[in-house]
This record gives sequence, structure tokens and C-alpha cells, in this order.
Amino acid sequence: MRIRKVINNNIVWASDDAGQEVIVLGNGVGFQKKKGEILDKKRAEKVFHLSDKNLSQFEQLVSTIPLSSIRTSEKVIACAKSELKTELNDNIYISLTDHLNYAVERKRQGIEFENALLWEIRKYYPKEFAIGKKAVEIVKKELGVQLSDDEAGFFALHIVNAELQTDSSYGMEMPEIIKDILNLVKFSIGKDFEEDDLSYERFITHLKFFLQRVISHKVYTDEESTWAAGLKEAYPLAHKTALRIKSYIKAKLSYEISEEEITYLTLHIQRIIGRQ
Repeated sequence: MRIRKVINNNIVWASDDAGQEVIVLGNGVGFQKKKGEILDKKRAEKVFHLSDKNLSQFEQLVSTIPLSSIRTSEKVIACAKSELKTELNDNIYISLTDHLNYAVERKRQGIEFENALLWEIRKYYPKEFAIGKKAVEIVKKELGVQLSDDEAGFFALHIVNAELQTDSSYGMEMPEIIKDILNLVKFSIGKDFEEDDLSYERFITHLKFFLQRVISHKVYTDEESTWAAGLKEAYPLAHKTALRIKSYIKAKLSYEISEEEITYLTLHIQRIIGRQ
């Protein structure tokens, strides 16, 4: 790798062997180095392969925060990828690292923020919240700072946003949107949910992926949609409720739900109604 810019003694901007620009982190990796020199790979602790836009923003961020915060954030992100067994939008290296560093600074100053969505995050994103809790443990171990469950919730939201594979800020709104949809369904069918029921769990899972498609503006199609017209007559209440969700999404996110989505929302809602 060849150095393009020395950010500080421990971080450099370089070109890898394939000519791709990367950020390299490691003790002394930039010490007494200059642009154009060959980088000592033995000193490279972590190589960040990010998009052009994120690379520039990440460079600005890492030049202003402690190396310890960058390392701790990378451990949290690695934990999230391992637990979720999926790739995350590389914008998380900017958003989560910045938040983690700021949260630690605030805590050291005796300032704590309340997470107004903590209940929703725990309920609708249990896997991500569990990772957020692990993130709090990692911060405690690496930086000696004990963060709260509120911060675990904030970490979880950054992970949710990264799962969307988009730079959209809608990920932060999704717990509230899911809550609104569930309330809409409860009002429409006139009954509460049995939250330990499999149909309810399946509906929550469907809503998460459904909203990811909505936010990413991806159209969902399936050959089974050919019998969608019969659902209106077979399951009138479930279909009417799905149409109410369609109206809500259009008003909230300016997105027109397809007939295929209406079909699957209807089926999931009918499963819930059938359990009542």
C-alpha cells in the first residue's frame, strides 16, 4: 500500500495493491511518514474499505477523535455483523463512531440523554437492542465508561439504519412507524394482539422487511399476486386494514404500496384475526 495522506501518527489515507483508496489504522502507521511512501503492512491494524463519499467523511471524523474511540466502534460494528450475519451500510463507520465518541464524552461530563424510543426499540428490534447492550459492555471494557440502556437503544438505531443499506435517516423513524401501524391494525380489527403468538411475531418481521423495501423504494413482486383479487372478498376486514396501512404509508413516507404488498399485508393481518 502507498500512502496518499498522513492523517496522524496512527491513521493514514492510502491506496491498496488494487489501487483502491482506503483508511488504515494502526499504532505508528503514519509516524514520520510522507505522501507517496510505502506503508508498512505489519503496522496496519485495520483497513477500512469505504465508498468515496464515506471515505472522505470518515477521514474528517477520525482526524478529530481519539484512536481508542475508533477502535471501540470497530469492535461494536464487527460484533453487529457477526451477530446479524449480514453486511451493513458502511455509513455506520461514520454514524456509530461519531455517536459512540460523543456519548462517552457526554458521560464523562455527567450528561446523559433520554431515548424517547427505548420501549419501541426493545420491543420491535430485540436483536439490534441486544447488540446495543453488548456495545455498552464493549465500551465499558475498552474505555472504562458505563453507558446506559438509553445509549444501547441509540446504538441499536444506528445498526437498524445500516441494515437498510441506504443512507436514509428513516431508520431512526422505523420504531415509531411500526408502533403506528400496529395501533392502526388494533383499532381496525377491534382487538389487541397476543404478543406471544407466532402470527404476531411473523407480522412484526414482515413489517420490518416491508418498511425496508418502502424506504429503499424497491418493488416487491411475486407470481402468487395473481390471486390477490380474491382476498378482498375472502378476508374483507384484513384487506380493509391493509388499505388503511397503504394510506398511512402514503401520507407518512409519500410512497404508493403495490398490490403485491397489499396481498401479503392482508394475509398476515388475517392470520392475526384468525387467532382472535
